[in-house]
This record gives sequence, structure tokens and C-alpha cells, in this order.
Amino acid sequence: MASVNMADVKRLRELTAAGMMDCKKALEESEGDFERAVEILRLKGAKGVGKREARTASNGLVALKQDGDSAAALLELNCETDFVAKGERFQELAAQVVAHILATKPADVPALLESQLDGKTVKEQLDEANAALGEKIEIRRFAVLEGGYVGAYMHKTDPQLPPTVGVLVQLDTANAEVAKDIAQHAAAMAPQYLSADEVPADVIEKERSLFEEMTREEGKPEAAIAKIVEGRINGWYKDFTLLQQAFVKDNKKTIEKYAGENGVKVQAFVRYKVGQA
Repeated sequence: MASVNMADVKRLRELTAAGMMDCKKALEESEGDFERAVEILRLKGAKGVGKREARTASNGLVALKQDGDSAAALLELNCETDFVAKGERFQELAAQVVAHILATKPADVPALLESQLDGKTVKEQLDEANAALGEKIEIRRFAVLEGGYVGAYMHKTDPQLPPTVGVLVQLDTANAEVAKDIAQHAAAMAPQYLSADEVPADVIEKERSLFEEMTREEGKPEAAIAKIVEGRINGWYKDFTLLQQAFVKDNKKTIEKYAGENGVKVQAFVRYKVGQA
């Protein structure tokens, strides 16, 4: 088995919330392959692995700009320290950029960086802020939702800092209360996809392969494996797709059922949390 250093062990522990020794053994067994180490921890039943959001070491904020009830933009702007994140200059920059995003709707981050904002490119605006604040400042991601009814929810994980979680929810019919309920649910439960239909085929294939390996290691009869795996895939959907998640305010119904009971359909959502995938 390969030797591993404590920095790698710590990183895997932060990624999965598994125990220190379990992480060390998994990294040794996987010869330092982090993705395989996560799978090994899941196979061995480490609690929370696969349900916890991947982390990156970054600070910053999530900024919101709305245009009435039918359009909104969300931006994650990163910096190196929370000291800069709570500063006026950084927050003003985020507000300017997210408003620019909603107004111009760039195709992606590179296009945004090359676009003009107040006579300079957005990249030049960031470079000036970098120089003034003494930290690396970068746009990590952004999204725009338009059409129907778009509701938003912003959450501060620390009252001294700007919002670090932001959610947009797009409904086919206006309903502010339902949109807020679903946005707050998404903020808390961190779904990765809207529905089972939107999960990429390669993601499901990887999960299916892992569940098959897990089921065989448990010693289940070969004839029962396919049915057990299918059940576990369905359970995965309930963990990771918004519409199939149990509603936090009433876990006897799914988000899809809650929306339907209120005469609306969830068309799309976006959830950002600073420093997480």
C-alpha cells in the first residue's frame, strides 16, 4: 500500500466527514486516488460519505440581482479571507457584476470577464480590486433564470459576513410562498439535480457500479443484486434530486408533491454555496 501524508488525510476527511484513520486507510488502499478513496469509504459504510458537499478552500459571497418576479441572476465571487468578504469594496464589486450579468446575460465566465463594465472589462475591474484589496479575487460561477416566476432565498451562515448561500427557484406559475419554501429547502438540503431525468447518464452508471460492488461485498445472493441495486439508485434520487427529496417542512411528501398540491411546477433551480460544489 502507498504511504500518504497527513495533509491528504485531512483533505479527504474534510471532503467526506469520515474518521481520520478510515481516511488514511482508504488513501493507502487507493494509492492516493481521492475519487477511489471516497468510493472505498462508501463501500465500508462510512456515515455521511456521498451525501456531504465537496469543499474547496475559498471565501467570498453569493450575490443576487432580481428583475421583478420573472428574472434573476446569482453570482459566486471568491476571495482569500472572510476579512475581505465582509468589506464594502468587495461587496460593491459583487453587486455591480451580478447586475451586469442580469443585464447582459453572458454565455460563460470567460465571456463575462471580457465584457465591458463601466468602460473597462470585468477582468480589469477584478484586477483593480485585487491590487486594492491585496487578495486574489475571482468569479467562480454565475447563473441566470428567466421566465415564469423566479423566487430567491439568500442565507448568511455568519451574521457578520455577507450571504454565502443563494438559491433561485423557477416556477411555471407565480406563488411567492411556495417559491420561498422550496428555495429554503434547497438551501438546507443541497440537491444536485432537479429530477432523475436530469442526472447525467455517466453519474448514474458510476453510482450503479458502486452499488453493485457494495451489494456483492455484503454477500447478497446474485439473483437479488439487480433489485437491491435498483432500490439503492432510487434512494440516491431521493437524496440528490430536488423533486424527489422529502420536503423539510413535511417529510411525508416530496417537493414535487408539495408543489403540485399548490398548483405549480418547479421548472429549474440554482443553488450556490461559497466554497462548495
